[in-house]
Amino acid sequence: MKTLLERTLEGAGMWSAVLSRGKRLRLTDLEGGANVGMLLYNALERQERYNMPDTLKGQHIFYLRAPYCLHSDMGRLIASIVDDRVGWHDTVCGHSDAALVESKYGECRYQEARNDWYRNAREAFLIELSKWGLGKKDLVPNLNWFSKVVSDDAGRLTFVPGHTQAGDSVELRFELDTLVVLNTCQHPLDPDPEYHPRKVKLEVLEGETPALDDASLQIRPENLRAWENNETYHTLRF
Repeated sequence: MKTLLERTLEGAGMWSAVLSRGKRLRLTDLEGGANVGMLLYNALERQERYNMPDTLKGQHIFYLRAPYCLHSDMGRLIASIVDDRVGWHDTVCGHSDAALVESKYGECRYQEARNDWYRNAREAFLIELSKWGLGKKDLVPNLNWFSKVVSDDAGRLTFVPGHTQAGDSVELRFELDTLVVLNTCQHPLDPDPEYHPRKVKLEVLEGETPALDDASLQIRPENLRAWENNETYHTLRF
């Protein structure tokens, strides 16, 4: 499969791009312990975006792994997880903001530290969203790739350190033309007392749309119904 783009994100890096239907995005943890916060929007109708509640309740899951899918708030599939060397990705914990980062790691401003200053995920998301005409009203619950958070019987959430190793990866196939917005800031529940966002490699790969027997479509009937909505959408629009 041909690689179209390769980037390494470090130091709480940010990235956004439109990836057309069928293309794949592979994320690789280069050091171990990475976190990639991600938001997804229909590139052509940006009021449609990734919907965490529908993704979880429709597939009877709490976390994501292959071959599960990412659902939109319009009853369609945005993406499918087609390869996964991790097996557990957080869906419910959101992202850090300036107050959280300062309380955990202290203050480290751009004026003193330049590119090594302490970023937070909320501001990183908003910077990238602004490039596409989006803003605060478009922030929704995000994905946290590579991070594992478990719940006890009382519903208390606990971050699991050391969940990923260097070289672990996850790969998405996009089922709509999709605006992808991401950053590599640390997970908001990460107990590490050190500010240390890990390096992540991203690769955009050529790909194609799935066949009906695709594992992501067959794992839950809700996925196949959502994919049929995609087919209707593309038939009528294009």
